[in-house]
Amino acid sequence: MKQIKIHFAILVLLVAGHAVLRAQPPAGNDADYIRTHYTKIERMIPMRDGVKLFTAIYIPRDGNEKYPILLSRTPYTVSPYGEDRYRTSLGPSAAFAREGYIFAYQDIRGRWMSEGEFVDDRPYMPDKKSKHDVDESSDTYDTIEWLVKNIRGNNGKAGIYGISYPGFYATCGIIDSHPALKAASPQAPVTDLFVGDDTFHNGAFFLLGNFTFYATFGQPRPAPTGQPYYQTVRPETEDGYRFFLENTYADLKNKYVKDLVPIWDEMISHDTYDDFWQSRTPLPHLRNVKPAVLTVGGWYDAEDLYGPLKTYAAIRDHNPDATNHLVMGPWPHGGWARGDGDAFGNVRFDSNTSEYYRENIELPFFNHHLKGKGNPGIPEITVFETGSNRWRTADTWPPADARNTYLYLADNGRLTFEAAPEAKGACDEYVSDPAKPTPYTSVVAMRPIREYMVEDQRFAASRPDVLVYSTPVLEENVTLAGPLDVELYVSTTGTDADFVVKLIDVYPDTTRNRADTPPTTRLSAFQQLVRGDVIRAKFRNSLEHPEPLTPGEVTKIPFELRDIAHTFKKGHRIMVQIQSAWFPLVDRNPNQFMDIFKAGASDYRKATHRVYLDGRQQSKIGVKRLNN
Repeated sequence: MKQIKIHFAILVLLVAGHAVLRAQPPAGNDADYIRTHYTKIERMIPMRDGVKLFTAIYIPRDGNEKYPILLSRTPYTVSPYGEDRYRTSLGPSAAFAREGYIFAYQDIRGRWMSEGEFVDDRPYMPDKKSKHDVDESSDTYDTIEWLVKNIRGNNGKAGIYGISYPGFYATCGIIDSHPALKAASPQAPVTDLFVGDDTFHNGAFFLLGNFTFYATFGQPRPAPTGQPYYQTVRPETEDGYRFFLENTYADLKNKYVKDLVPIWDEMISHDTYDDFWQSRTPLPHLRNVKPAVLTVGGWYDAEDLYGPLKTYAAIRDHNPDATNHLVMGPWPHGGWARGDGDAFGNVRFDSNTSEYYRENIELPFFNHHLKGKGNPGIPEITVFETGSNRWRTADTWPPADARNTYLYLADNGRLTFEAAPEAKGACDEYVSDPAKPTPYTSVVAMRPIREYMVEDQRFAASRPDVLVYSTPVLEENVTLAGPLDVELYVSTTGTDADFVVKLIDVYPDTTRNRADTPPTTRLSAFQQLVRGDVIRAKFRNSLEHPEPLTPGEVTKIPFELRDIAHTFKKGHRIMVQIQSAWFPLVDRNPNQFMDIFKAGASDYRKATHRVYLDGRQQSKIGVKRLNN
């Protein structure tokens, strides 16, 4: 029997070292300095509809100059509550407290100490007709308006920032922005939950993380409170693979979620890209952008890699004259805000990349636009090129000098930059068995393991339901920069299927373990995941209008893997793996066209999938290659 326990340390779930969805990472500790040099006040700031939002404000005690306001809006609590209780860090990094800003932290509407009703990823309202038409854009505007008029010693300029869900609020603040808002930094911003962020990828539901996250976060708050109010839904097992294999969506609802989580019920009642999901993305509304924008993301962000890339692109496309920067580094979710950034999993980067970003990009960006301090000379694009372990800058993304080419899947497990000369009907096939789905990682726990983004894929390569294609040993470096455009040609005995495509860097056999390599790891012939993603085949032509596959008919399956900036070094090999499950990171496909949220145990059936390898039906990945 499972147990539902009341757990009053629920914030651990939101900020733990696991890749918990949409968690706000902690900053550094400068507690003594903050208490000595800042005065804390707490205010209930009125919004235009009369709802008041709890805001903790830290004001420099030094009255010799005027300071800009730096705002962070969050659903994850602005604790500690009480004017005599201080945060141990202020701003995006520890350097900001000593630099001197007025810091404002706000519980968003309907969360923790703020009044009002919470709406998950509240949709933007472009046509506001009365004071009761509110959204996150208007709440940000009203907050800045109040702060500028009521907080002593401010210089009339404001900035906003946030990571993950708070990054969504930073993006919303850019829309219809207050005139005082001069700088904004959406970091790993939640941006489109159905297309590519936390909840779905190309229509495939990310089961493990969403169940873990929403089972607590999605519970409504009964009244304003500074105390944790969630009940934690905690199955007894730590075996995530078996737990999700044995429990259908009906089981999850009836035995665990019950009536605690209305958001979960909403989410699984919308299995297509309908207005519920479309209304929640801010991308179409990023027009007439006035503040300078610094969008930040991590190449190894398991939650919100889609968000920063698409936010930057939307601002660029709709606002060609805007000050618009993109930074992508070798980081997991929020990894740039803490630590050195010199490694992730078994991958080393040869420098302290997070420190570099915080000192040379983030602080200078805000100082310049909010304090008028110098010209930081930040390029429009700053990306860390993994593999070669170096920073690159560019005027746009993808780089203008990247040339289009293809990686072709060919017979006998070959991967080549040359197309097959003629059609011979070559194909590879495998059986997809929902009773034995391919795992996403070598050890499946009850919470997502963020290191899967760089994990050794040999555990998958040996399975009969995984196809493997590899280049010969590279005779020169190969650098790819930009999106990966998959074009699969497949057939199946079912009427639906998932296809997971993984791009992998295979180390030379001669690679030796480092001194800090775990004894359970062997870097010789290590198959490092560089990028992977999934598409639910019924969404191949439209996320709004799914279509079944016709059994036995060859069908084109196009989709975009998220971007990379990676050098496959001389002596390495490039590998592609194809599979039809990534379990339980992604829920199982029953191999038949249906609403999977309503699938029962008997609906899951084996199917044989074929991937075609030559002629006009040669499966391939479009890449953008840079000269080395």
